[in-house]
Amino acid sequence: MNQQMQKQITLKQRPVGMPKMDDFDFIDTPIGTTSAGEVLIRTAYISVDPYLRGRMQDTKSYIAPFELNKVITSGVIGQVVDSKSESFSKGDVVLGNLGWQEYSVVNEKEIKKIDKNLAPVTANLSIIGMTGLTAYFGLLDIAKPKSGETVVVSGAAGAVGSTVGQIAKIKGTRVIGIAGTDEKCQYLLNELGFDEAINYKKEDVPTALAKACPEGIDIYFDNVGGTISDAVFPLLNKFARIPVCGAISSYNDVEVDMGPRVQTALIKTSALMKGFTLGDYSDRIGEGYSALATWLNEGKLKYEETIVEGFDHVIDAFLDLFKGANLGKQLVKVSDID
Repeated sequence: MNQQMQKQITLKQRPVGMPKMDDFDFIDTPIGTTSAGEVLIRTAYISVDPYLRGRMQDTKSYIAPFELNKVITSGVIGQVVDSKSESFSKGDVVLGNLGWQEYSVVNEKEIKKIDKNLAPVTANLSIIGMTGLTAYFGLLDIAKPKSGETVVVSGAAGAVGSTVGQIAKIKGTRVIGIAGTDEKCQYLLNELGFDEAINYKKEDVPTALAKACPEGIDIYFDNVGGTISDAVFPLLNKFARIPVCGAISSYNDVEVDMGPRVQTALIKTSALMKGFTLGDYSDRIGEGYSALATWLNEGKLKYEETIVEGFDHVIDAFLDLFKGANLGKQLVKVSDID
């Protein structure tokens, strides 16, 4: 087995601005063999996520940066093809933070088994996985929505934003989503039950928000930062809550992102603005997973996935995130699951 080769993607150089193909290397490397307590996994689906852009910079953050000339890692679903572990058998479908490569040899403690009967396996990378859990804790733990409140979600057609809006509706709020195409806005309205949707590429966002939120904004779930978020602050109500999940609008900026200062708006409204990552809730993952799975099985949650096929297209799929090409979760299918 150790003579068999596979493809692997490494970080060749740190991107400046929007990442380019030249920033990455596709290399051939041995698959490797298993030792005691290890399993060999054939990659089936790779998750590409905006936060990975930050890990390509050599800067201090909540997670260590990727090393140059080392394999890039993210959420991966795969199937066990060889096992020297008592916990996993050949054919098991598993989830882990694994490399962008066709096969992985990992310790049994680095993966968990997926129940294929609970939901489609890819849901473990989306609605009941990292993005769904991020939406769950950010909205319910930080924003604490109350029935009748007004909730605004930016990046609303993405994997996190679309889940946030649906949970907010479950909690009885009025939800306004901001997205970048008419098709995405129609999806929010017609499929997910949002009350209003704003196309930020065609509409004047401050004007559209003021019209959509005549009684102000109680909760703003921020996935994008930038000028869209700037438009929210003048509309905040007293004791508004702002979970800050992402700032994708500035991830590829070369210059420092500058904009209106938020302190005055926060003081005037006694608003709470709190950044977070899913890692803050590592001891409560079971709670979130159970709630999301229940709502999914009850038909209260819907989700979309944009699946690009082929290992050679992993970088294409990653770059599509910054073009707004995806609806829901962006995944790459590498191989079939038996």
